[in-house]
Amino acid sequence: MAMVTAAAEPQPRAALSLLLLLLALLLVVLGGAEAQQQTCAGQLSGLAPCARYSVPPAPGQAPPAPGPECCSALGAVSRDCACETFGIINSLPAKCGLPPVSCR
Repeated sequence: MAMVTAAAEPQPRAALSLLLLLLALLLVVLGGAEAQQQTCAGQLSGLAPCARYSVPPAPGQAPPAPGPECCSALGAVSRDCACETFGIINSLPAKCGLPPVSCR
């Protein structure tokens, strides 16, 4: 039974990571009227080198350490951009009639 729980735990993180990447792509494609939105979209589009590190590894495998390109891209995302993005992601399930994502 413990193995089922361990395998199920990464799913919320995987869903959140995938939502973050999809939102980044959406922001890049749609752009924005405000300069701040455009800046945030540019910052998020730079996270492409982190895509492979945002998906949980197969059961029993350790997650890979992010490479320098990912760390550099992540460091270029401002706090405001990251917080706004997480706020949007956290609001999506309710807007879709789904329960909130809980990582606990």
